[in-house]
Amino acid sequence: MTAAIGRARGASLTLTVVSAVLGTAAGAVSGAQPAMGAGLAVAAAIGVGLLPVLRPRWSGSVVRDWTRARSVSEALKSEVYLYVAGAGDYRGEDRGARLALATDRVREQAADLLRHGAGIEPVDRGLPDVHDYQSYLAVRVGAQVDGYYRPKARHFQTRLRQFRRLQVALSVVAVVLGALATRFTSWGLGSWLAVITTITAAVAAHVASARYEYQLIEYLRTADELSRLKRDATRTTSPTALDEIVIRCERIISIQNEGWMAKFSAIPDKDAEL
Repeated sequence: MTAAIGRARGASLTLTVVSAVLGTAAGAVSGAQPAMGAGLAVAAAIGVGLLPVLRPRWSGSVVRDWTRARSVSEALKSEVYLYVAGAGDYRGEDRGARLALATDRVREQAADLLRHGAGIEPVDRGLPDVHDYQSYLAVRVGAQVDGYYRPKARHFQTRLRQFRRLQVALSVVAVVLGALATRFTSWGLGSWLAVITTITAAVAAHVASARYEYQLIEYLRTADELSRLKRDATRTTSPTALDEIVIRCERIISIQNEGWMAKFSAIPDKDAEL
């Protein structure tokens, strides 16, 4: 689902840019080549017409329902990891009954999302290879830090750098076009300056709605906190201290998930207008 939302956002940005370029090009060539101008205008109109089709795929209730479903999934995963590690509420003989109560409670809170799972067959997976505190730190925490948070942080850092470079390049082009439009008024560069302005605004809206910078900071912070807790675990053999570390790890993962999903779903309407 995350990839689908990302693709829809990317397609919307591309359509916005291409439609703006085609529309301006249509006006520029219509005098000399009416047929080509008409064709470009039609293509621009089609691109603009497709934007409302893509928008529901990455905004509004679609994203809100997805973030809630993801939150439920992460909550269930957290309970399972605490259960197999024998930590927190799952240290007693009745831990199986406690797990059933906890998972039922989580599922009841998201009963309205069941319609999205109609017709989907769940993948049969075994329990994670965790049986004590040490295996929990290796399997759960190690995988989250080195296999998820840090790679994700590198990904968002790269994407953020790419878009910042693009914004700088667009700003330079806008300055050059503005100077040329003032000097050579007969060239009709004013309309292309408007195109660059539209593209710059579309890119800025895309970066804002994708939350690249926020997610980069959150993934780096969470990876650092989990790494410190994993280090602290190597310095103690106290079951009580290790139990507290496991609980804190799950709390950090939960807070991170809830934080970025709340940000991700809070898309201002003005971001979806471009």
